[in-house]
Amino acid sequence: MTAPARARASQELIRAEEPVLAHNYHPLPVVVARAEGAWVEDVEGRRYLDMLAGYSALNFGHRHPALVDAAHRQLDRLTLTSRAFHHDRLAGFAERLAALTGTDMVLPMNTGAEAVESGIKVARKWAYDVKGVPADHATIVVAADNFHGRTTTIVGFSTDETARAGFGPFTPGFRVVPYNDLAALEEAVDETTAAVLIEPIQGEAGVLIPDDGYLAGVRELTRRAGCLFVADEIQSGLGRTGRTLAVEHEPVVPDVVLLGKALGGGIVPVSAVVGSREVLGVLRPGEHGSTFGGNPLAAAVGTAVVELLETGEFQRRAAELGTVLREGLAALVGRGVVGFRARGLWAGVDVDPALGSGREISERLMREGVLVKDTHGSTIRLAPPLTVTGEELRGALGTLEKVLTS
Repeated sequence: MTAPARARASQELIRAEEPVLAHNYHPLPVVVARAEGAWVEDVEGRRYLDMLAGYSALNFGHRHPALVDAAHRQLDRLTLTSRAFHHDRLAGFAERLAALTGTDMVLPMNTGAEAVESGIKVARKWAYDVKGVPADHATIVVAADNFHGRTTTIVGFSTDETARAGFGPFTPGFRVVPYNDLAALEEAVDETTAAVLIEPIQGEAGVLIPDDGYLAGVRELTRRAGCLFVADEIQSGLGRTGRTLAVEHEPVVPDVVLLGKALGGGIVPVSAVVGSREVLGVLRPGEHGSTFGGNPLAAAVGTAVVELLETGEFQRRAAELGTVLREGLAALVGRGVVGFRARGLWAGVDVDPALGSGREISERLMREGVLVKDTHGSTIRLAPPLTVTGEELRGALGTLEKVLTS
């Protein structure tokens, strides 16, 4: 097929989506057909460096051999039983994930939003059964500019009007305070508070990193108030920031951690709520569940993901290459970049609005062979697979410089 023919095929595939797919996304105009490692290839045969990694779902790159092998082997044996029966992969997965995260118990689910919803249910049940909050009076404190998913309960405590508008009425019982503000948090917590639910780093908001001591302050405040600290590590966890969990950048152990995205290795959706036995132990049969949660295929892939993280290799790579990322972005400040925030292989980059919106910058980078995604305004996110090489990372930064300065 000639290059013009391939280009026409790409446009035809994009146009074919319009009448049949709900318009809940506005993707970049690239049609991916193949991928491996940190690279994807479109239907026209053009290669792109993936600097988004599925919003951290592809921490180990596309089609990591160990993960693909684990999936293939399990596909030949057993894929689904539902939790109506035991299966031979679940206990091992749960034990190793609990050990990796330093927790006691695991509640396996599928998507990140399911993990958040499950965490909310668990926190409320704990508040009634253990803390003694009167029935139907439990509250949960969350942070402004959060992103925990898009179910109706979750968007009800979002401050993003695009996510909220037109979807009410919303579930009561949530209090919103500014992020990175311990005084406001303390004022919002009272005897009805079941939990404080926050992202250790706010990804969708632009990779907002709180002040040193904030997470430790949240932990101490919740301990004093007798409520739970629930950390949403769905994007920030499993190696992304140079630690297994982002909360580990401070001496902090939450009561509950929410995991997802990378836990499925970019192969199947896998999420989990992990935490102390005192908290997760409040659930009884029939009170919560999921047909696919903890299924054999998910457990096999999730176990392979845990095995990769147990070596510490990917956490070290994220920390070491994070230095390359920060230094490269620092060199661009004043040359199209007006500011940035980075931890490990994760960065929010604020581009001079005079040069274009985040969407426009993302499209220019796409045309140069680098895939990123905007957040709000003129901010773009960089989150390459943890398998990216230093040379590839420097190349992407060089392309960003070209786009901003040419």
